[in-house]
Amino acid sequence: MGDFEDNQDRTLKVDGLVNGRDLGGLRRADGTVTPRGVFFRSENVDWITGNGWQQIHDAGIRTVVDLRQQGERNKDTRERPSWLTTIHVDLDGLENKEFWADYWDNGLVGTAIYFLPHLAAMPERAGAAITDVLNAPAGGVLFHCMGGRDRTGLLAMALLHAIGTDPECIIDDYLETVRLGDVRAANSERNNAEPMLEELCRQHGTTTEGAFRNALEKFDLQAFLDAADFTDEDRKALFTWRGATITRSP
Repeated sequence: MGDFEDNQDRTLKVDGLVNGRDLGGLRRADGTVTPRGVFFRSENVDWITGNGWQQIHDAGIRTVVDLRQQGERNKDTRERPSWLTTIHVDLDGLENKEFWADYWDNGLVGTAIYFLPHLAAMPERAGAAITDVLNAPAGGVLFHCMGGRDRTGLLAMALLHAIGTDPECIIDDYLETVRLGDVRAANSERNNAEPMLEELCRQHGTTTEGAFRNALEKFDLQAFLDAADFTDEDRKALFTWRGATITRSP
């Protein structure tokens, strides 16, 4: 990881995962760090082993919020422990064919180029995912997609931005997944897609980092919250990370 967090390792050490980490420990604008043990991000949790679920429990996580489509979820094969709450929310919304015509078959769905357009076209999707995270049962909340890169990255961007995280820390957290490309590919028995995605971004006049940096810089949190019909209660939970820190307004 980069030099943008406190001296504690944020890696979520869980058998079966290689891209899991705590969103806590990142530098905030007020000089503090984001609270630990509240929100976690990862790739597909169906790869977690039996021992890995014990490690999840030991980390204080009690809820998983799954951002994948139903077709992806149908391929899961492993049982999950009885103490775990799993919440499903399809972040993509493929039924909006008009939107996805510009981002799916051309591969841009695998980049941050689609983040702001998706938030503008379907704010209710990310809004539902974030409110599910915020209103989960007590304990740590882990949210994930398949690779833990872009759907997960979009949610992490919003959560970190809302609590006043240093923008460079938010960017570095996203890039940590990119840096883990070879390891993620090996763990999922696939080829590393990062070189292809970098080239795709270059064809659109940017880079992997540049696309995410642009999304973060232009992300209007207040406009998103209004469009997604966030309640005052959910806004307070967002700005305090479920009461883990003092209230902050955007």
